[in-house]
Amino acid sequence: MIYNPVKVDVDELRAAIAAEPGAAGWAETLWYETTEEDPGGGQAEQALKDGADLVIAAGGDGTVRAVAQVIGGSEASLALLPSGTGNLLARNLDLTLDDLANALSVAFTGTDRKIDLAWIELRREGEEVERLAFLVMAGLGLDAKMVTNMDEDLKAKVGWLAYIDAIRKSLREENRLHIRYRLDDHGTRGVSAHTLIIGNCGSLPANIILLPEAAIDDGRFEAVFLRPESVWGWLQIAGKVFWENGVLRRTKLGRKVPTPDVDAVRYIKGRRLNVVLSHDEQVELDGDVFGRTRAFRTWVEPGKLTVRVPAETE
Repeated sequence: MIYNPVKVDVDELRAAIAAEPGAAGWAETLWYETTEEDPGGGQAEQALKDGADLVIAAGGDGTVRAVAQVIGGSEASLALLPSGTGNLLARNLDLTLDDLANALSVAFTGTDRKIDLAWIELRREGEEVERLAFLVMAGLGLDAKMVTNMDEDLKAKVGWLAYIDAIRKSLREENRLHIRYRLDDHGTRGVSAHTLIIGNCGSLPANIILLPEAAIDDGRFEAVFLRPESVWGWLQIAGKVFWENGVLRRTKLGRKVPTPDVDAVRYIKGRRLNVVLSHDEQVELDGDVFGRTRAFRTWVEPGKLTVRVPAETE
């Protein structure tokens, strides 16, 4: 059990888990507490050294990302005990939220599912390169500034609705990105956009589908460039995200309805993406900011991470 003491009630968690290992035939649970300096990576390394077959990440998206980065590719399975506001991976896996008993039941009696693990290499100032994993989305531009402008106190009080206030603050800033990119083996292209989001999966809080063709187990990512030039551009984005993705694509009949391309939204899909920016930009991964970069490359490793999901019932 790797847990964030800020996100979970440790006494409640210990009481809830006490009966589970014995009932399921498991050995005694090992406990590892995250810190501000180490949100889960070092604890995951120690858990693997200690012989863990199952690692439960109890915390927010940052804890899950840090743990997954280490155990991806190992023999251990990752179980989620969603405890944050976003819970993005849990939402995209259709796991039950805010239900401790159910989450622990899935951890000890569920089945394993292979999912993709996305990676990004950020080129820092001085040509230093940092390699990081992400499970849900990587974002630049308005998306990263929204995370930076998040009021954590407000987020704790009203949950995902705090993103609305963060968006309002971010819209007052300059968000123009000048991007040159190469997708897979295609040629280099240029685009000007307010936001670039690369998704290993596509759902956001409030059941908003941002990337309708992103699947967590298809070996590819979907990315979107948001390029509003006016109020009309923002209306085009709203139409794509809330009407087409949120309504039409949810039904068999709706998916047959032809939908025109719009200038404000450009989708691409692939396995590898190289990006060069005109100046340094902040990057967010699964809801946390990871500094600034002028260039990066990102790719997907198919089936690299094993996660616990509910066992199928007849």
